[in-house]
Order: sequence, then C-alpha cells, then structure tokens
Amino acid sequence: MVRKFDQDKLVVASHNAGKVREISELLLPFGVEVLSSGELKLTEPVEDGNTFIANAEIKSISAAAESGLISLADDSGLVVPALGGAPGVHSARYAYNPWKEERDFGYAMGKLNLELGDKDRSAHFVCALSLAWPDGHVETFEGKVYGTLTWPVRGRNGFGYDPMFIADGHQETFGEMEPYAKHAISHRAEAFKKLINACFKA
Repeated sequence: MVRKFDQDKLVVASHNAGKVREISELLLPFGVEVLSSGELKLTEPVEDGNTFIANAEIKSISAAAESGLISLADDSGLVVPALGGAPGVHSARYAYNPWKEERDFGYAMGKLNLELGDKDRSAHFVCALSLAWPDGHVETFEGKVYGTLTWPVRGRNGFGYDPMFIADGHQETFGEMEPYAKHAISHRAEAFKKLINACFKA
C-alpha cells in the first residue's frame, strides 16, 4: 500500500537552485511549505547508484533522516543512446569544466555536441522522484520525455541541458519554453504526476 503525504512541510533534497525552484512551482497547488537541503545545510550524500532511482533514494533517505522531515529528491539526467547512454546518471559530473573548476552546462552542451558529431541525435530525459519518511519508508516514481538534441543551443529558460533539447512534437527547446509549457510535458512533470496521484491525492 502506497503511503500518503500528510504534512505541511517538505524538504527538497537538493542544493541545485534551478531544480528546487522547478519542484517548488510544481508543489504550489498543494500549499506545502518547501525547504531545501541548501537552506537547511544538510549533508550532500555520495550519489554512487547505477540508476536514477537509486540515486534519488540515496538523497531522499539521507535528507529525511537528517532533517526529521519528509523529503523529496529528484535524480534526473540526459540519456543519449548514440553515446552509449551517456551522460546518463553522470549528467551533472559531465558538466564539470576543468578550466573553471566548476559545473558549467554551457561547456557540457558544447562537449556533447562535439562528441555527437554526425551521430544520431535522439535523446531522452529521465527523472526519478523519491519521497522518503524519517522512518526510512520510501515511495519512488520515474518519468521520461523523448526528443532530439539541437545545435546551436537556444533559449535562456530552464537549466542544465534544456537549451539543447527539443521534445518530440515540438519546435522550441526546453530552454525556449515558458515554465508552464515545459511543466506540462517534461520528464519531471510525468514523474510528478505519478507521485501526486499516488501520495498526495485521497
């Protein structure tokens, strides 16, 4: 039996401001006060899982145990079959720029474009959302959106690889879409719908 969320506060287990903002926007209709791991200065656990689901659960369980609050973690990334599934679960690490010594998605998208060359540019985003309780109980859901990678990048909305990704059936990149339009079709939105239907609705 799926456990229902019945609190008025929720920790988003992320230090990524873009991700926290996007999840907060999706939670707005439910009147939940959203706190983040960054705000609460929670530990960033080592994400050593081999799947998006495993990494999401590592983060949600750690944040719930440390904060004493129900915690929601997202693990998401871009999967490019022509590159053997890369960057996949290493999507954030792939964006590390050795010259700047920091995460740089402009650099990552340029690197991805070079590695792809004239290979098939089909790609999909995957999102695993994991809701964990302080007693260790976990509910996890996964969503995907399929599309194509374009170059040069377009748009300043979204974050990560969004300016490079065009979802099937659309002309704009995720970076060009208004947030409400992206939220209607994204991998995170699909996982979120599953989460809401299972854990938030009576």
